[in-house]
Amino acid sequence: MLKAPTPLRVGFILANNFTLTAFANFVDVLRLAGDEGDKSRQIRCHWQIMSHSEDAIRSSCGAYVRPTSGFTDPANLDYIVVVGGLLHGGPQLDSKTEEYLLTAARASSKLVGLCTGSFVLCRLGLLEGRKCCISWYHYRDFIEEFRDLVPIADRLFVVDGNRITCSGGTGVSYLAASIVERHVGPASAQKALHLLQIDRARPGSTAQPAPPMALSGDSDRVSRALLIMEQNLARPIAVVKIAAQVHTSARQLERLFKEKVGCTPHSAYLRLRLKHARWMLNSDLSLASIAADTGFADGAHLSKTFKLAYGINPSEQRKRLLAQSTKPPRSDTQSTDRRIFD
Repeated sequence: MLKAPTPLRVGFILANNFTLTAFANFVDVLRLAGDEGDKSRQIRCHWQIMSHSEDAIRSSCGAYVRPTSGFTDPANLDYIVVVGGLLHGGPQLDSKTEEYLLTAARASSKLVGLCTGSFVLCRLGLLEGRKCCISWYHYRDFIEEFRDLVPIADRLFVVDGNRITCSGGTGVSYLAASIVERHVGPASAQKALHLLQIDRARPGSTAQPAPPMALSGDSDRVSRALLIMEQNLARPIAVVKIAAQVHTSARQLERLFKEKVGCTPHSAYLRLRLKHARWMLNSDLSLASIAADTGFADGAHLSKTFKLAYGINPSEQRKRLLAQSTKPPRSDTQSTDRRIFD
């Protein structure tokens, strides 16, 4: 008699004022994949909502969800999923929950940040040296708060080692389905998506729906301009063309950047390219390859610009990164969706 496969085990941590849609989309994929039909039994997928308190947790829309368990030993979970919410609605986690996540990270647990759950992980220092997927809507919030981290705002989700981050919305369903596919099987993943009336699975590299071109405010124009810059790192485009894409003049865009970001569009663009180059140094890519991928003429051009910005040349920075890292060096610049499962 064949032994039943080990079920997928997921523990949720809900931040104060968490996004109900992000939680519901993920748990519903587990629910529909975990049983036959629509019976919702936890057979192939197990999940729990963890907290040190029995108090219900308030979502951003005002609905409350009650925890189902205390903090589970991270060794007994395949994934710990942090569901973020309002960025400026007070503390998202208390000290006991933060300590649990830090303990899980020290145990090399697989941590997932949904929606602004990525901000939670960043604030705890758990995404250092990692790429982080966020919604384009929170792009400017991210770069203002985490100037040394690399945001990705043009994909549904990003897998980087034992960290996964997801922009939110329907992207959460696709991420949950990819995890179910690996642990439970493609048939269960597809069945869950079909019951949710989602036509098919999509990889994390799928582009997020673009922000509306009919931009309504100055902050939206700046956010959209920054996103265009991020999407054009290897072949930088002129600021005047970026301004046209966000329906303003180059002069007005420069004024907005100085007001909202504290520098010119050109300086912000250069900062983004250097930030990506610095992240890519945590790999065995040549300096010439990194220069080509971040829009510099050659390795010498990158090296000179890098040292002016950071006071250290790229080769010295690489030595520091490799000395600090406990992970083997990466040979590519984009982790595959399946690396987390290996």
